[in-house]
Amino acid sequence: MTPLNDKIDTELKATLHKYWGYSDFRPGQEAIIRSVMEGRDTLALMPTGGGKSLTYQVPTLAREGLCVVVTPLIALMKDQVDRLKRMGVNAVAIHSGLSYTQIDIALDNCVYGDVKFLYVAPERLATETFRLRIQRMKVSLLAVDEAHCISQWGYDFRPSYLRIAEIRKMMPETPILALTASATKMVAEDIMKNLSFGSPNILRSSFARPNLSYAVRHTDDKTEQLLRVIRNVEGSGVVYMQSREGCEKLAEELQKQNISASYYHAGLPHAERSLRQEEWTSGKVRIMVATNAFGMGIDKADVRFVVHYTMCDSLESYYQEAGRAGRDGRRSYALLLVSSNDDSKIVKRFDAEFPPLEEIKSIYEKICDYIQVAIGDGYQASFLFNIHDFCRREHLYIGKVRAALKLLEQNGYMTLTEEMDNPARIHFCVSRDELYRIRVGRNELDHIIRCILRLYDGVFTEFRPINEQVIASTSGYTIERVKELLKRMWQIRIIRYIPSNSSPILFLNEERLPTKDLYISPDTYLHRKRLMSERFENMRAYASAQTECRSVMLQRYFGDDEATDCGVCDVCLQNRRRERNGSDQLSISIMELLRRGEMDVRELCREIKVDPERVALAVDKLKEEGKISASISGKLIINE
Repeated sequence: MTPLNDKIDTELKATLHKYWGYSDFRPGQEAIIRSVMEGRDTLALMPTGGGKSLTYQVPTLAREGLCVVVTPLIALMKDQVDRLKRMGVNAVAIHSGLSYTQIDIALDNCVYGDVKFLYVAPERLATETFRLRIQRMKVSLLAVDEAHCISQWGYDFRPSYLRIAEIRKMMPETPILALTASATKMVAEDIMKNLSFGSPNILRSSFARPNLSYAVRHTDDKTEQLLRVIRNVEGSGVVYMQSREGCEKLAEELQKQNISASYYHAGLPHAERSLRQEEWTSGKVRIMVATNAFGMGIDKADVRFVVHYTMCDSLESYYQEAGRAGRDGRRSYALLLVSSNDDSKIVKRFDAEFPPLEEIKSIYEKICDYIQVAIGDGYQASFLFNIHDFCRREHLYIGKVRAALKLLEQNGYMTLTEEMDNPARIHFCVSRDELYRIRVGRNELDHIIRCILRLYDGVFTEFRPINEQVIASTSGYTIERVKELLKRMWQIRIIRYIPSNSSPILFLNEERLPTKDLYISPDTYLHRKRLMSERFENMRAYASAQTECRSVMLQRYFGDDEATDCGVCDVCLQNRRRERNGSDQLSISIMELLRRGEMDVRELCREIKVDPERVALAVDKLKEEGKISASISGKLIINE
């Protein structure tokens, strides 16, 4: 290693230890970080939970400049920003849930302040405000999370990701790090092409989980199989299901069996979900029955098993969810339960998620009516969007609406973010002069208005996030009373008030069009349908496999053609039992022949008619066990 490399190595290890307390990197991390430090455009294929964030955080903290991180996952943004701030690192996030003022302040801090990390949602890249500011920032690295979203060959293609190439042109000397946990060879090539890589450079981490034992059980009594796992495997676990109602019923059934269990899904209030997750994380609750809403932010290393009660739509989802078991490196289990009617359910689900193009247009119209956007309005505006409430009002299947939204996104009309916590917001409907005329005496409303105006600016020009607890502390009222007074001002039309909530954000990439002018590309529709069909088929092939190692199937799916058998999945264990039984039967056959008289190996092979190598191995084993030996003539005999 050269002196320069020694110095870089020392700096990287020092940074890792200073901020994270680790002395060494995980396998694969250091190679990616070194590639970035050398200024090379890099595509890193890493499994979920493999420590992707460190690959851009460490090189950024080891040198001057800030890192721009493009990601569609708002929950991840918030989680990363909070973690970095706790470490004493300045970080900000920009997404559709923020007001223009908040975005302006955040971008100014990146230009003039000491911000090290700017997390940005892809749809914000197109805005003039962002483009003008980024040209004035000292950007040392551009990191692209979920990089497969830039490829039209990928299932999760997002047109907004194509804007990254335009941003790249503004800082041609800045290296780019593209990160993804799922990319076929074609998608990987497309990522590098669309991000204008100087030269191809792919670094792949292993998707093997040696301590995780994968298994599939075919049964029409899934609950009985689940109970067997819970009773035979110690420690905490997660049970994934498709429906909210199913989660609630199964958790209740487990409780009746005196098993500590709870349930979790997106239909629960935010505070309730946080409480349930904390109870499970702390060990107060052993089993969590959940939809795939239970995932982001789980930081529990000692999960001993993950059971899929219903089949996932794809191996990507399955690998990610199953991989939440055994992150401490100890033996853990990932079990998929399959019943005889699961295939028909999957086909039905698949068909329901591809409505006719005319129905997609109808859903677009209903969504625009639901968020109250008129034709010609809404360009680059964002709205709270409760998809469950929308589906309930319109009597629509949620899978169909999600599929329609994905196609609308891929055709550039709107983007639905994942669910996020939204603070309460207010906007004064009246001018400041009118407000002074309305205020009378020293009543409670007057006191609350004074507190709000003292605490927050900009409330007359746009919706402003507020903290009801801070207003309560300042005013001396209880938080319940503050909420009542805010609602009272809303009723008498002094303010518009949106209470704090947890909801996805719907971002309109374009103004609302007349429904007849909406164009959904048939190619996009058919391409997405084909890709989804392929994902379903790969999931079904995994579930029905009986001879191939499950870990090898998963690793090969993620591009590793050199994977070796894990030795601990149900298929490997079954193959080993077959080999052992076959070996035992072969030894019995050899002993029976030798009881008839002396024979050499060649004669044994003629009689038994199996692979000569297997016969030779069986003979060697019998010799080692002292059951047979060679006579003076060189033939094999049974030892007395």
